[in-house]
Amino acid sequence: MNGFNLKVFSGSCHESLALEIGERLGIKLGEREVVRFANGEKNIRILENVRGEDCFVIQPTCNDENIMELLIFIDALKRASAQRITAVIPWYGYARQDRKTSPREPITAKLVARLLETAGANRVVAIDLHSGQIQGFFEIPFDNLSAGKFLEKEIVKKGLKDFVVVAPDAGAAKACTKIAQRLNTDLAIINKTRPKDNACEAVSIIGEVQGRDCVLFDDMIDTGGSLIAGACALKKAGALRILACSTHGVFSGKALENLQKSELEEIIVTNSLPQKEISGKIKVLSISKILSETILRIHESRSVSELF
Repeated sequence: MNGFNLKVFSGSCHESLALEIGERLGIKLGEREVVRFANGEKNIRILENVRGEDCFVIQPTCNDENIMELLIFIDALKRASAQRITAVIPWYGYARQDRKTSPREPITAKLVARLLETAGANRVVAIDLHSGQIQGFFEIPFDNLSAGKFLEKEIVKKGLKDFVVVAPDAGAAKACTKIAQRLNTDLAIINKTRPKDNACEAVSIIGEVQGRDCVLFDDMIDTGGSLIAGACALKKAGALRILACSTHGVFSGKALENLQKSELEEIIVTNSLPQKEISGKIKVLSISKILSETILRIHESRSVSELF
């Protein structure tokens, strides 16, 4: 073990997840105060000594405010002489803006990486990045964890027979191929068109789904358009039970309402983002075990990849 103590702090975005992580590690969360001024600005006050300590900050970057708070938090720890600062970002915001798709566009995922490094982060931990190449935007160590096997175990518990893993689009085919291989089952792919941003239309299915249960796997659910259209196409093709698994439940706009009315029997997500009053078809699994074990291994300078 390193010669400096482990300290885990929580930003204001997802304190419940941070508390679960602290419980699993058997430690109390670091004391801090998040101050919001009348003009909307924030300040972070570290209320305990962190000089020479190994500090981890839990903060999904769900919106711009969360990102700014994380940057201020890291800067506060750096100025308080923390030995090492690791930003634990279960949901990495702006991950979809990883390249230019038209002239004069920014690459915001790269900008966020530069901001984290400039603030003073020594390491970053995330889960199932939408674009794995974002790791290359950093000059510091980056651990991109996977919740895939965690979600797969939940599917195995369902006792589905003769089921097929379904990729909701061609982009998810590679990841879903590996999942199908681990689960020793077949793969199907939904071929779709995207007429406008955040709107998808399933048009055809590659693979045999008639008379079989189907499980859609994707890294995130935003508006739910892909899954809803995919489930509709699967049902028309003769599929029986249709489930969906995703690491990140973003649920923008009327996503939850629309998913409840869809052909999907159950939607399984993790608590990488805070979830409000989830019920009905949505089941939320905690990733606190994955994150707490990763934090401990980093602190003790042990391999993280062995977990996955």
